[in-house]
Amino acid sequence: MSKAPDASKKKKKQPAFPSKDQLLDFVREQKGKVGKREIARAFGLKGPDKIRLKALLRELAGAGEVERGRGRRLVQGGELPEVVLLDIADTDLDGELVARPANWRTEDAPPRVLMAPVGPGQPALATGDRVLARVGKIRDGVYQGKLIRRLQAAPEHIVGVYRHLGRDGRIEPADKRTRDELVVDIPHSQGALSGEVVLAEALPGRTHGLRRARILQRLGRIGEARSLSLMAVHQHGIPTRFPEEALAEAEAAKAVRIGKREDLRALPLVTIDPEDARDHDDAVFAEPDTSPRNEGGWHVVVAIADVSWYVRPGSALDREARRRGNSVYFPDRVVPMLPEKLSADLCSLVAGKSRACIAVHMWFDREGRKIRHRFARALMKSKASLEYGQVQRAIDGAPDRAAASLMEEVIRPLYGAYEAVCRAREKRQPLAIDLPERKIVLGEDGFIEAVRPRERFESHRLIEEFMILANVCAAETLEGFRQPCMYRVHEPPSLDKLEALRQFLDTLGLKLARGQNLKPQHFNQILSRAASTPQAQLVNEVILRSQMQAIYSPDNLGHFGLNLARYAHFTSPIRRYADLLVHRALVSGGGFGEGGLSEFDRTHFEETAGLISQAERRAMVAERDALDRFAAAFLAERIGATFRGRVSGVTRFGLFVKLDETGADGLVPVSSLPGDFYVHDEGHHALVGQRTGIVHQLGDQVEVRLAEAAPVSGGLRFELLPGQGRAASQEERRRLRSAPKRPRRHGRHGR
Repeated sequence: MSKAPDASKKKKKQPAFPSKDQLLDFVREQKGKVGKREIARAFGLKGPDKIRLKALLRELAGAGEVERGRGRRLVQGGELPEVVLLDIADTDLDGELVARPANWRTEDAPPRVLMAPVGPGQPALATGDRVLARVGKIRDGVYQGKLIRRLQAAPEHIVGVYRHLGRDGRIEPADKRTRDELVVDIPHSQGALSGEVVLAEALPGRTHGLRRARILQRLGRIGEARSLSLMAVHQHGIPTRFPEEALAEAEAAKAVRIGKREDLRALPLVTIDPEDARDHDDAVFAEPDTSPRNEGGWHVVVAIADVSWYVRPGSALDREARRRGNSVYFPDRVVPMLPEKLSADLCSLVAGKSRACIAVHMWFDREGRKIRHRFARALMKSKASLEYGQVQRAIDGAPDRAAASLMEEVIRPLYGAYEAVCRAREKRQPLAIDLPERKIVLGEDGFIEAVRPRERFESHRLIEEFMILANVCAAETLEGFRQPCMYRVHEPPSLDKLEALRQFLDTLGLKLARGQNLKPQHFNQILSRAASTPQAQLVNEVILRSQMQAIYSPDNLGHFGLNLARYAHFTSPIRRYADLLVHRALVSGGGFGEGGLSEFDRTHFEETAGLISQAERRAMVAERDALDRFAAAFLAERIGATFRGRVSGVTRFGLFVKLDETGADGLVPVSSLPGDFYVHDEGHHALVGQRTGIVHQLGDQVEVRLAEAAPVSGGLRFELLPGQGRAASQEERRRLRSAPKRPRRHGRHGR
């Protein structure tokens, strides 16, 4: 008889399956990378538990809390494995793309990944792309990333130039990130001619070789102003057609009567805009304050078109305006946020026409300090529509007939009040970056006639300052009303960008104060010291690049650039949805009648902030792309010509040069630099020849030859003329010898 098991003996206890925290602690404690085998052994896992472990590790990897390296070895999520998912997040001062790990989960700051130039056949990268990349550490916190593939779905619509090739056709995409052409079968060509800009859509499926597409719309001939701007419009998905319901609402709108509005029609308000302005949404007036308690003070009125009266919450007009976010401006056209019946008529403060407005009355003392303000829903009648240059010539002593009649009643008081508020502005010390803008001059035939810097007058600054002050009043008033506010926020520069800026300024002998409490005045001191030097424009540019991008937010984070505790956009509701929301909040809080905030507005403020911030970025990129294409089209007939310019960016793959004559930017590829291997000195923003010691540095004045101009993409390629660059100093040669060895970049004669 066999012996029965001793029930008193305890069954051997199986090891408990580890929790997520226990697994992460184990991986964190290991000095090197570990695998599933080591984890199973450490926790005594066998059989079915190994399957559970595999699933748990997959979950942790997907959340970014551990990373998989070669051979499926694991490392804590705070370090980067050899292959990693990256988001292209920014560009540095040299214009190089900087990526961040897509699934970073630790409390430590994520490392910077500098993306290497893409290889032949790979797509060009841009901010916003998500990529799979192989990375290698350059130094602590900094990696170099090499593209494996871009994880971005092909665009539904493609804009490009069509070329007929006999049996079929090809589309050369306008998007710089898309290098491969698309094949168009003749039945899908819509009769397009070679050289026409077209809108197409990629067809599903793909055989060997190039993707196929069908043409949806013919946009015009390449080189025509119309086609250059339409390329940007369609490439970036900017809506161009209003829904029929929205157009019907606009057509049904009627002029406003006085009703309970404050009557400002007798006040000589005037609009002051660029000569090519498409709409007029702000008017100004100033007069000395008659109060004996404010001797030398001023009363200023800023009146803004009352768009909230016409665009009601939840209407078709409102839904479309929210979707568009803002108007988009090109050299030859505007894509408006509102239909023309409103944007160019009922909501435009046309001279001599009664128009609905929301006005802010502001009182300042003789030093420009605001004493008080109040808002009113009103009816106004602009006395004149003036231009910046016209007003500037008038105050400089050469008024034309229209301005001469307004000198004493309107123009001189405006400048008197402006002088006062400028004194307060000087004490506030907002960031004083001053960079020229490009202006495209079109001929009667629609082709580019010239590209020149846009003139900037003191009259521009006058209007800007009054608008800023009105915007501050709006933010303050909404806080007092306890109403939601769509703030315009601008956060201080990141520590990474500040450190990069300091290193570059050091090369110019300019010192930026250290510490985390930098104010705009610290940057202004740098700008002031550089103002009388040849590097003035360069210093303005690099300081601008170091700043964060302003966004819209329902949370008040302050405005660093303007050095203001609170700020909101109020002054342009015809072209910005953010301003319309601020108007609605003022209407609700002030009890001004119909057209206030809806429940949807209030509960979707955060979502709307994200939408309109994205729309603003989209508009900025589209406008810049169009300007680049216009400039490239203008220069396409000057291939081989030489130009003077300045190095505006230094990367491992070449030099970016901005031309003095037009402000156009182009690339000098490192492969075209003669006679040496060139190493990228990142800290000093320079390419240095290893053998000759020739240095090409950010800010250098150079002469270049135009080698290629591509209006389709807006790209320009330059070659440096012989004799450019300077000899490296002893300190630079010593630094070059001691620098860590990195992959070499060579000129054409250094292979």
